[in-house]
Amino acid sequence: MKRLAMYSVLFLLLPHRGAAQDVKPLPQADERYKADILVVVAHPDDEGAATAYVARAMDEGKRIAVAFGTHGDSGGNEAGPEQSAALGAVREIEARRALATLGITNVWFFGGKDTASQNVLRSLANWQHGAALEQLVRLVRLTRPEVILAPLPGTFIGEDHGDHQAAGVMATEAFDLAGDPTVFPSQVAGSTGRREIYMENLQPWQVKKIYFFPDAENDEIFRGKGPEYSVKDISKSLKMPYWRVSVESFRMHQTQAKGYLDAISKMDEVQIEKMAASDGWTDAQRFVLGKSLVGGTVTGDIFENIAPGAIPFARPSAAPEPERPEVSAELGGPWSYYAEFRRAHGLSQLPHPEPPEIALQAGTTLAVPLWLRNRTGAAREVTLSADLPAGWTVQGGAGKFTLAAKQVAAARVDIALPELGDADPKKQEPHEVTVRAESNGQSIGIVKLRVVLRKRALPQ
Repeated sequence: MKRLAMYSVLFLLLPHRGAAQDVKPLPQADERYKADILVVVAHPDDEGAATAYVARAMDEGKRIAVAFGTHGDSGGNEAGPEQSAALGAVREIEARRALATLGITNVWFFGGKDTASQNVLRSLANWQHGAALEQLVRLVRLTRPEVILAPLPGTFIGEDHGDHQAAGVMATEAFDLAGDPTVFPSQVAGSTGRREIYMENLQPWQVKKIYFFPDAENDEIFRGKGPEYSVKDISKSLKMPYWRVSVESFRMHQTQAKGYLDAISKMDEVQIEKMAASDGWTDAQRFVLGKSLVGGTVTGDIFENIAPGAIPFARPSAAPEPERPEVSAELGGPWSYYAEFRRAHGLSQLPHPEPPEIALQAGTTLAVPLWLRNRTGAAREVTLSADLPAGWTVQGGAGKFTLAAKQVAAARVDIALPELGDADPKKQEPHEVTVRAESNGQSIGIVKLRVVLRKRALPQ
């Protein structure tokens, strides 16, 4: 009897076949990195273009992540002797401290090469475009943002930094690609081992909206193209105007503006506000709507019509390729790239200047890039010439050329720019440059550029 009782107890303690098993939840995406807004910029301190709005969004409970394309290692340094990679290391810390003043800690750097030019194609090349895009798509899939904010991809008279443009280009590409499971497929492949080193086990993610912030001198072209926000409203959490939040955050960027920031530190609040007004800190913050996959109005709030949860992947719809004559000449370089970019990404509504424009340093050279196309079955002779303002001269590229049958060829007309006169450089009026292309006595293309001369400007 005792042995039977012992067996009975063991039977009760052992698991029964067919009994309910413990249900284990499968791991879900890490909520620590979920973002409502992903800000994509080029250099440390570029985040300042959106700081006032970001602070407002955080007051409304939004989660923010920031991605930098470079460490800013070719910038200046007003705070110390460090240059190159060492400067980049310093500027990364400055950026993290600046964002920490807002409570933002999810910050990533892609390690692209800081490229001082106005040519987005150079920046994309120096960033190793494909590798950098893979990193950004990964980050979109990790953070699952509802909205992306980035610089406007285009070339305008203004700072017109090619790296800023590259950040906007890659942000657009990531918006269109991160939801596609066939793009960088190892990122969305399920893990095959305990310590997987190839398959990342992310999920495709379709961002709902993308907005751009421009840095052109003339912002009239952007009015009505997206929402505007006052920066004079008081932050609920920080108890100061949003423009003031931007100034305080910018004070972390000592390498880029120590003299300016030291001057601010000696001002009282009245003086700081006067300075802020004259330097544009208190101007309304304006965005340009790039895409919305959830509807809403162009000038409505950035989060208009956005609800929690994933939406289906939306493949971008490219506009038809423009018709061209059998023999043609048109503007090349970044300008033709952006025409194709807007067409390919369904961004035909993005504002861009006509005629195309650029600001260059006086006494340097303007390169007018061209695409020459011959769709006929016979070679054609093409003549290039230029109509220039007084004192401007053709350095090279004009004359007669043979364009082979079915050939598409790059050409360039180089123009020597004069030095600035005694007039105030800030009041320099734009000049118009016209390059003409003819074949068999007929015009095959007229290219116009609006050019402003400056005392200093980024290289073309």
